[in-house]
Amino acid sequence: MKKSIIYMMMLAGAGFTLQSCLDYDEPGDELSVDQSQGDATQYKGDIDKIDYMQEPVEEEVNQAMEDLQSIFGYSLSAQYALRGGKENGMPGAHAYQYQYNLGPDNYAGYFVVSHSDFPYANGTLTSTYNLTDVFNGGPRGNYTLVKNSLMPLLHHPAIDKLPEVKAINLLYYCVAAQEVADISGPYTYLEDKMNEENPSVYNDMQTIYYGIVDNLDTIVACLKYFENKPLWYQQRIKNEVLCDYQTGRGGLSGNFESFIESCWRLANSLKLRMGMRIVKVEPETARKWAEEAVASGVFEANEIDVNKLDPEQSDEGTRNAENQRIVNAEEMQQGMFPAVSGFTNPLVEIAGSWGDTRLNASFESLLASLDHPYMKYFWKKNSETINNVPAQSRVMGIRAGTFVEQGQTFATNRYIGYSTFVPEVMANAPLYFVKLSEVLFLRAEGALRGWNMGGDAKTFYEQGIIYASLDEPQDRQWYEMDGVGERLYTKYVKEYMEREEPVEYEQVDAVDGTVWPSVTKIGVKWNDADPLETKLEKIITQKYIALFPLSTEAWAELRRTGYPKLFPVLNPDEGDGTLEYGDIIRRCPWIPTDPEAQQNVLETGLEALGGDDFQGTRLWWDVDAPNF
Repeated sequence: MKKSIIYMMMLAGAGFTLQSCLDYDEPGDELSVDQSQGDATQYKGDIDKIDYMQEPVEEEVNQAMEDLQSIFGYSLSAQYALRGGKENGMPGAHAYQYQYNLGPDNYAGYFVVSHSDFPYANGTLTSTYNLTDVFNGGPRGNYTLVKNSLMPLLHHPAIDKLPEVKAINLLYYCVAAQEVADISGPYTYLEDKMNEENPSVYNDMQTIYYGIVDNLDTIVACLKYFENKPLWYQQRIKNEVLCDYQTGRGGLSGNFESFIESCWRLANSLKLRMGMRIVKVEPETARKWAEEAVASGVFEANEIDVNKLDPEQSDEGTRNAENQRIVNAEEMQQGMFPAVSGFTNPLVEIAGSWGDTRLNASFESLLASLDHPYMKYFWKKNSETINNVPAQSRVMGIRAGTFVEQGQTFATNRYIGYSTFVPEVMANAPLYFVKLSEVLFLRAEGALRGWNMGGDAKTFYEQGIIYASLDEPQDRQWYEMDGVGERLYTKYVKEYMEREEPVEYEQVDAVDGTVWPSVTKIGVKWNDADPLETKLEKIITQKYIALFPLSTEAWAELRRTGYPKLFPVLNPDEGDGTLEYGDIIRRCPWIPTDPEAQQNVLETGLEALGGDDFQGTRLWWDVDAPNF
């Protein structure tokens, strides 16, 4: 058994060191937000209070705009940081690898680190649960950056004259706060919100969850009231703030009305996610939050007849109209959009020139067993001949926990020849905050539980599959696509949704010849006669595919429900000793090396967690109990 030596670098303003392959930052180059511009005063306001019904006074608004002009840009820094941005920049491979790819991507079963040599950061890449100290802080890093970016803005006294701007930026903080809580558990939530320089008191997850939901309710009320404000004020907010300091697709296209609506729908959608997350620990609260969120307005799909999406249909006008309706529905989603913002999905560089990640065998087996469209156009076949497996013969994933070889080229490491994605397809894949298809699957599960979700489980389930595409709406292939082969995506989806039984499939490791029969025993087609547990497995399995590559959320759902069924992680004892074969990692430990941080964990962290600081300790909502 190998003990992991891991630590946390999450003290306010401290940031964390980021290293990656081939093109490395210098050691000591912190991943932190430059706050040297603007007012350097550390204000301490009440970020929970938003007086949105106040009548705006033009002179006061003008002064607030002037006072905040130099720090409005922190909002963009925070939005970038939510999905792998650093140093006020858009998402990039360095930060994304640190925050997602080396940890949650593996824990969720999407990717596997494909080599073990790592001479750049005094750390080791690993496909096992043996987290090294250099990289353990990564999954929590985006929260630190978001917090450091937003607190100067949210606490500035002038922000209270611009309540909608305060609400929107508080929303982005809530997204980060929920995600980091689900990664490691308790943290210094209340002190962070009070803008304390040295937060030390850990809050339990119930406190964090309830605090976030209270904020979300206030945010929704504020943004819905915006239309009651004077026209001159609305125009000032839209043209001078939202135009320059947000990343939502609607706003970027100039539709600021759509952006305001997308913000309150994002808040409600996040509340729906959090409600479902606590269904085992507080079922009545879970139902209340979920039903309130839906009633107030979450991301909505248009009712679509999948038959009208068939590219072989002769009625081109109808077909195009249906496709446009999908685009319109998806415009409400928020996140980072490479095609719109002008960057490339960071995974392309991580998997390409760095060779640091490959397809997980569990994900391969799942997609192949269901004959998912991704297997037809998204995943490459093995690039090299590996033992008796010829090059370009099949899609090939690496089993999580495998002791991979050293080297970043196939000449020194055969695992480099395993499958990765088609970079042209991944390049524009959005990095959502909450995806529309996720919301649809959440409503499907809620309806399955008898909650009022505004529809039935079958309809939401099928809509979730239709809206689950990895591609941007403008890039989605409804017909043929040159350069990637014949890709009749909607035809594939139609066929996929009719699959009643899984395909017989065996995953074979080309290196050692080990054969693993698929653990996926369900089909795709909805069957009202299925038991509740089977229906839930179908919903979560399709949700898992739709979430890709948002591994933090996929990992949380895997912990909550036990679905989808994945191969057991090999060599779990390579972690901190709390996991056995068949277990999955339940949280990212803190285990700080700084003496003061260690004391904080001992004094308040362990009690708030309700257990020891280990990989196997379950979080508040992660209850070992039946799903129904």
